[in-house]
Amino acid sequence: MRIHILGICGTFMGGLALLARAAGHQVTGCDANVYPPMSGQLEAQGITLTEGYSAGQAALNPDLFVVGNAISRGNPLLEEILARGLAYVSGPQWLAEHILPGRWVLGVAGTHGKTTTTAMLAWILEAAGLEPGFLIGGVPQDFGVSARLTGSPFFVIEADEYDTAFCDKRSKFLHYHPRTMILNNLEFDHADIFSDLAAIETQFHHLVRTLPSNGLIVANGAEPALKRVLDRGCWTPVEWFNTSDGWQAEPDAEEGNFSVTLAARELGCTSLALPGAHNRANALAALAAARHAGVPPDLALQALSRFKGVKRRLEVRGEVRGVAVYDDFAHHPTAIAATIAGLRGKVGKGRVLAVLEPRSNTMKLGVMKAQLPDSLADADAVFCYCKNLGWDAQAALAPLGAKAQVFEDLSALVAALAAEARAGDRILVMSNGSFGGIHEMLLAAMAADGHPRM
Repeated sequence: MRIHILGICGTFMGGLALLARAAGHQVTGCDANVYPPMSGQLEAQGITLTEGYSAGQAALNPDLFVVGNAISRGNPLLEEILARGLAYVSGPQWLAEHILPGRWVLGVAGTHGKTTTTAMLAWILEAAGLEPGFLIGGVPQDFGVSARLTGSPFFVIEADEYDTAFCDKRSKFLHYHPRTMILNNLEFDHADIFSDLAAIETQFHHLVRTLPSNGLIVANGAEPALKRVLDRGCWTPVEWFNTSDGWQAEPDAEEGNFSVTLAARELGCTSLALPGAHNRANALAALAAARHAGVPPDLALQALSRFKGVKRRLEVRGEVRGVAVYDDFAHHPTAIAATIAGLRGKVGKGRVLAVLEPRSNTMKLGVMKAQLPDSLADADAVFCYCKNLGWDAQAALAPLGAKAQVFEDLSALVAALAAEARAGDRILVMSNGSFGGIHEMLLAAMAADGHPRM
């Protein structure tokens, strides 16, 4: 089959392209911005990329156009496809019809931690010799690619609640039909497509309705919203984590070490390179899901101790004169607070300088602005980039007092941050985008001006 993918450089669609190519299909694609690292991954696989969405691309005459969810009505190529009655399908539907049939699908859903938990689960199955295929919304350090197709019956997928395509406003995860399903947590997010938390809960309820009775739901018992979802109807066995009668993690005195119990019975101990209670919870979910796929807990615990993490999840991007610069994808107040707390637990009394770009659609709408001060409270200083934000970041962060600074100019932010940093500081950069290359700019600025101060 010859397919042409609209929006191919997105994380999901780029991963889909790699899977399609591995399955033997001829793949081309286009995007508004064809740039690394995804463009490099795709071109290395022999996938031809076109910049932009010109209507003339219809002349490629593929068997099928696969349309990403970033593509809206008014897009020139989409309008040409519709006008000419050409065959098209959404990315999740194509995946469900051409990659997932006959496989044991292990899905990971939730507002936070999907990428890390999916990568953990894939790594545990890999360590057990199960050679899973996977599609992950990031690049796991242990694999070096975001998607892989194998001959294994097991396939691990990050199951996103965001909508499917311009023609299908259901959540993506409704297409995947998993046998093992992790429900990691559930909060309000994606204010651009969901009116409130109840609307997201309904999508999760629809997901639960598709799960088989011989499957397994692994759910976070500390999340009231998930309990409400399952109370609406559940036909699949459930194992809870973060509950006294389910899976629990008890941190040890030594950093990163923790013991795991199930129904108060100790299963063993492991260590985790990623700090924080949220990552221990992610690990519990992955352990439970892996056990359902046949991986003994002792083997899974050993695998976790070797898990390297995911790019852009507390990833160290460089260090200059004793100042470490971290990159993290956190963009929701809960994730921001958890990430800062995790780093704080790692560095103790060392200073944490938080740098935030409120870039997600929800953040741009200002829905979460009242929660930002509390989420950033544990940082020693806060630098916020607010160009074209649409709401008053200075006013929103006023409760933080003098420790919060707001900038509309990225160069000015970098200069102020470089001037502030001193040896022993950790600079935590948080954004769900590239943030204008701030990491390299900051490292260069600190190296050039002799900072940080002692």
